[in-house]
Amino acid sequence: MEITKNQTFEKFEESFKAFQEASDLTKREHASKLASQIDILSLSEDGISYLYKRSVELDEQGLFSGTSWAEPTKLIPTLVKGTLLAGHPSSSFEIVSDLRLLAYAKGAESNMISQPVAKTLLEEVLVHNLEFALNDLSEDTRQTMSEREVKKAINLFSFLLSETPIEGIYEKLALEVDLICSQRPVETRKARELIRLIDQRFQPSGESKHDQLVRTFINALKAPTTFIAKERSTPEAYIDFIQSCSADELKSEAIEMGESMVRTGLVSQYHAYLLLYLVKDNHALVPACLGLNERGSAEWEKFKDIIVSLISEIVTPNNYQCIYGLSWVLGRNLLSRRPVRAGLENLRRAKINPQVEKRILKSIDDPDSSVTALQYLLGGTLKVLGQPLGVGQGNNPTCQSARGISMWSQHAPAKLIDMIITVATQNNLIMRFENQDLESIKLGKGLVEKLDFNLDVVSAILVPHLDRIYNEMMKRSMGRADDPHRWVNPAMYGHWIPVGFASCYDYTSNSILDFEGFIRIFYAAFHPLYNDNNQVLYPIPVGIYVTSNHGDMLGFHAISLLRVDKDPSGDYRAYFLNPNNEGRQDWGQDIKPSVHENGEKAGESSLPFHQFAARIYAFHYNSLEATAHLHLVEDESIQEVKKLAQESWGKSYNWIEQPKLW
Repeated sequence: MEITKNQTFEKFEESFKAFQEASDLTKREHASKLASQIDILSLSEDGISYLYKRSVELDEQGLFSGTSWAEPTKLIPTLVKGTLLAGHPSSSFEIVSDLRLLAYAKGAESNMISQPVAKTLLEEVLVHNLEFALNDLSEDTRQTMSEREVKKAINLFSFLLSETPIEGIYEKLALEVDLICSQRPVETRKARELIRLIDQRFQPSGESKHDQLVRTFINALKAPTTFIAKERSTPEAYIDFIQSCSADELKSEAIEMGESMVRTGLVSQYHAYLLLYLVKDNHALVPACLGLNERGSAEWEKFKDIIVSLISEIVTPNNYQCIYGLSWVLGRNLLSRRPVRAGLENLRRAKINPQVEKRILKSIDDPDSSVTALQYLLGGTLKVLGQPLGVGQGNNPTCQSARGISMWSQHAPAKLIDMIITVATQNNLIMRFENQDLESIKLGKGLVEKLDFNLDVVSAILVPHLDRIYNEMMKRSMGRADDPHRWVNPAMYGHWIPVGFASCYDYTSNSILDFEGFIRIFYAAFHPLYNDNNQVLYPIPVGIYVTSNHGDMLGFHAISLLRVDKDPSGDYRAYFLNPNNEGRQDWGQDIKPSVHENGEKAGESSLPFHQFAARIYAFHYNSLEATAHLHLVEDESIQEVKKLAQESWGKSYNWIEQPKLW
């Protein structure tokens, strides 16, 4: 029989009463039972709200006596996430502790902590755990936290964020928005939620650096042109304006609209109204409205009829972020490729499979009934084609699939469109592996148990099929004498993957083999000082060890090495795609990938070359070229990398120094 909400509250109250009446000898036993009820309540928003109302009394009655939470002034905000990762009962005590901080920050009396101190602590807790408040989990969290504990944490921080006076984290939120948008993600939901939060809670109107930064992003969504900002224009009034304004005013609107989009990577609903008007009545201003570069403008002149048709069919006041993708499709000259034009034409005429249609609409935040699934898919396709480095895996263990979508968008866009059409119409996909066809619909589950739909539309329909196929390829390659990725990556991604392959990790013995030889090959293959300054031509599949901010091993992860180049300081850095939604992490040992200010292009992460090398365990390379340069690599560089590896993830493995025949 299903337990009702009231029954859950009653059980909590019974446990609370038993705890209050318990003797000193049985107090901790009853606290443990009470924590179990807290655990259950934390699984619902109503339960979190109920716990908040009882949090001060729980504190006063001694729930935290004898625990790490006993003295609230000694709480360390940076440790909150670790406590949540530890799971119940620690996470249940942490939830009540954070809720009491909220109560004290809002004025509840306490003889242990002042209101200002509680407020400061709570703000720090929020800043360090925004991933839960925005339901955008890091790689660390996805790999170590159970689904139940994730649900508890999301409920907690969503409540805290809605109830907390968060002026103290304003500057941190402003920086967060800037860093997210600088990466130009395909899926902009997180950025938009943060911008709306800042706008609603702060209404920044001053002249400070952070106010000006925030206003740039708020205006990108709400008032991207001077006219809209000044007139506080409604959509209806804006349509009247653009239909009746002068030629100079219309030109100004087009230029400002395009500049706002290029500056932030964000598109406003007003942009759709203006662009749709221009493609009907003023083609000359379309390039400015799209913010096109010289290549894009040339593409517009060459394929004007096709572009007008695409805009007219896809763009609506409820499907407009794709305008930015279209701008970069033109900037990349993709329409100059006949297979891409033909693929888009085929997709425009596709009949969407009913199951795929449901998947498409499920991935859309607040889908509009006036927009069809095909329109959303076409718009999503333009975004992925235009922003190949903005593809992310969402809250799913599918870095391999996200990496593939990004690779195909960069170097095989027609192949990607063909895959989209096949899955959209057939709800199925076939890939060839060692002379056998793998049909996704006939295969077992992949790595995903239940797909999280916080994804772009293209990923939402492709990933379930790619995940199954990838998993099947891995199964068929297990038990061989080398890492299965040696065979799977070329079959999965395509002919441009180099046939040379190196892995320092031995699956059978759980050992690290000839790490020095492994790193020597990596330097010889990719470091410009040793490889005759040869550039990376195609994205290179690389396997890395993900580590915590203490350098501890967390798991394996798939990324792409995009290029190796000098940064503005003159130091060599590895620039790479990390498909886990967020290119910034702390991997310990002061190894912190950056996403801007070190020469990164939008969507790239980067690290100094030796730090990047210290986290890899497998990569593809041109074996003939690398072999010729091995003798050039300095032992000092290899030992520097080896030390970083052994003192972090390397502690989890046996190290065998015997040279391997690479």
